[in-house]
Amino acid sequence: MMLLYRFVVCFFLFFFITACAQKKDASKAKVMKEEKVLKINGVSLVASGDTLLQQNVMPLKEIGANYATIMPFGFIKSLDHPEIIYNQQRQWFGETTVGVRQYVELLHKNEINIMMKPQIWVWNGEFTGLVEMASEAEWLQLEDSYRNFILDFAKVAEEEKVEIFCIGTELEKFIEHRPEYWRTLIAEVRNVYKGKLTYAANWDEYKRIPFWDALDFIGVDAYFPVSESQTPTIDEVKTGWERWKVELKSVSEKENKKILFAEYGYRSVDFSGKEPWKSDRSMNSVNLEAQSNSLEGLYKALWQEDWFAGGFLWKWFIEHKSVGGLENNQFTPQNKPAQKVVTAFYSQQ
Repeated sequence: MMLLYRFVVCFFLFFFITACAQKKDASKAKVMKEEKVLKINGVSLVASGDTLLQQNVMPLKEIGANYATIMPFGFIKSLDHPEIIYNQQRQWFGETTVGVRQYVELLHKNEINIMMKPQIWVWNGEFTGLVEMASEAEWLQLEDSYRNFILDFAKVAEEEKVEIFCIGTELEKFIEHRPEYWRTLIAEVRNVYKGKLTYAANWDEYKRIPFWDALDFIGVDAYFPVSESQTPTIDEVKTGWERWKVELKSVSEKENKKILFAEYGYRSVDFSGKEPWKSDRSMNSVNLEAQSNSLEGLYKALWQEDWFAGGFLWKWFIEHKSVGGLENNQFTPQNKPAQKVVTAFYSQQ
């Protein structure tokens, strides 16, 4: 009888201990799963005059993209002009509110998340960071015009359940002169949009932005110089990123926000890593290896960093089969060796 009693006790003890261990392991696995956050493997999708079709989305799926930037543009006549013109019939379909909705809905159906990024274009092509008004009255007019522009698209972003909204891109002088306006604007955007917010600061501007605390990501247009070589090697690019990694990590820790590359990319030209922001037409060489190595060096240097959220490749055109190619020296990696590099890294997650 005593032997039977001991057997029963041991059986239940074994069952209890095993069940607890399994529960602990399951709990641990759940925590590990929750802690694993996928990188934003994004592309900057260039608007088109046409509707977005399923055949236009498939190449994004094939490279492993899980995010796309939708970029409706507003236009101003000059750097000192206070009125922003947007959502006009003469604009490309993909830049209008109707077009933006169509793009977002189809991308969401394909399980591709969205960052909506309304941007300003100065009609003569000048740098938006230099937009600056000459009087208080003109500043106030610009503020009203920009508020309407941003809030109109923020409402669309909320209605379409867009995951990230970018409140501005490379507007250094505007922020420098009117910092309190931007805090007010952020509060107004949050009243109509409940997703994550960022601002796309230029690579040499982001450390001076005074309102990172009010946003969810530190957005950087990441055209950092990383190599002086005509055809940089992968290791040279990785080394070139070291100083910037220290700086980016420091800002991330200071603000307690992850770094998001709102734009990143390299042209397929000689010296692609020297001044990556340049789109000068006088740079007419074609160097496909320089682009591939620069991108691979960036991925290997940054993509596994905990403080780094991921980024949006500049740039990707809808008509995939007819763009890029082996004779193209612009930013797109489409139909170039660089596309394979992007696919290899984006498809890992």
